[in-house]
Amino acid sequence: MHTNGLTELAPHKIAALVTFLVHDLGASGREVSLPAGFALERLGAEDLQPYRDLYRRVGADWLWFSRLRMPDDELREILGSPEVHALALVGPEGAIGLLELDFREVEAPELAFFGLVPAAVGAGFGRGLMGEALRRTHAAGFDALHVHTCSLDHPKALAFYARAGFRPVRRALEIFDDPRLDGTLPREAAAWLPLIET
Repeated sequence: MHTNGLTELAPHKIAALVTFLVHDLGASGREVSLPAGFALERLGAEDLQPYRDLYRRVGADWLWFSRLRMPDDELREILGSPEVHALALVGPEGAIGLLELDFREVEAPELAFFGLVPAAVGAGFGRGLMGEALRRTHAAGFDALHVHTCSLDHPKALAFYARAGFRPVRRALEIFDDPRLDGTLPREAAAWLPLIET
């Protein structure tokens, strides 16, 4: 569709501009390591609550909602898949980051979720976490890694991915129900984005 101009949204809907990116894996970026005292711990099918708690802590400010709305059986199947690596970045104060690699689509391995709790943003953990993502994808035998981010994510997310070696390949508009209006996320989540109830 090639349409210019404004598109009216139905009540309770919000929209995001999604940018899809790909990293053609090479040597650069994989040498960055996690800081001392931090490690990645795998979250599996039995870890639905810890996974969702971390997912919410990392993503509430950016309206991450898909895994919160997902039925337990569906999420359990994803986390239990040997081709899905859901990893918590854990340090002395507990879990502070989420890295999820999805290798189920061999033609398009995906960095499904990537983020830090608000208190950890800007402290350098992201570079180490990305280094792990690239290293693990390369070790799994893939030569590319896909990711998408959107205009509702952290305002520096797109620039961060570009610095890590990802390049944009396409864009799309995503429209969805505001997760603050159905109780998926608290009403005070993403305070930077006005809540419109009509």
